Amino acid sequence: MPEVSLDFPRVWVEFPDPADADQIFRCDLTWLASRWNCIFGRGCHGIYANRPDDGCCTLGAHFSDKDDRKRVAQWVELLTPETWQYHSKGQGKKGWTERDDEGQLKTRVYNGACIFLNRPGFEAGAGCALHGLALSKGVSYVESKPDVCWQLPIRRSYERVTRPDGTEVLVVSISEFDRRGWGAGGHDLDWYCSGNPEAHTASEPVYVTERDTLLELMGPEGYAELVRRAAEYTASIERARKVAADKRAERLAALSSHPADPDAQPAS
Repeated sequence: MPEVSLDFPRVWVEFPDPADADQIFRCDLTWLASRWNCIFGRGCHGIYANRPDDGCCTLGAHFSDKDDRKRVAQWVELLTPETWQYHSKGQGKKGWTERDDEGQLKTRVYNGACIFLNRPGFEAGAGCALHGLALSKGVSYVESKPDVCWQLPIRRSYERVTRPDGTEVLVVSISEFDRRGWGAGGHDLDWYCSGNPEAHTASEPVYVTERDTLLELMGPEGYAELVRRAAEYTASIERARKVAADKRAERLAALSSHPADPDAQPAS
């Protein structure tokens, strides 16, 4: 299926961070109420056509800071040859990290993809070894994976805003990490999930399915406020859709939905 356009009408909500009076959350309800879900191993084509089994793990993952790298390193020590296909390579002389062309530290690419990606046929199963380790320990993958990996495809960005009265506030945006989030190179990816209808198949919205990620990005108070407002938003859309005789309501519901969602288009 073709990806939708990168630009379309979105519904945003802003509210003060209940845990920080100097901070405001600006949340993309169109994205957070969408039916996107990760379909790795369930139809994901991979970001490169010649490596469909890699998902978005072909290039390796950059670390956000030293703390991110240190946290991941602690989990790497818990991996074994039974849970990590390339354990001997990652724990060998070259290790599991490398520098990119600009000198930035990232997970090492081995045999064509991230060294932590267990390939199809591996006895423990295909997929991220760090993700699988977290699941085996009964904890969230946000604890074991690099920041960029557990956040995708949710994007958190910051903007310092000066108000007309001279006061400043930090606006924290929570939105979709679309192709443009990767910079200019994002447009060269052969396939990308966030705007593709093939990945919008979840039975529940993103703000529910990505609870762990959003809790980590927003804190419990901020996330609770998001849930309240997102639930009100989705309920209003459903009420509009139920007015079957009112085509204007149906069009409004479609305009408010992510265009990759299966029910985004108005009935003919």
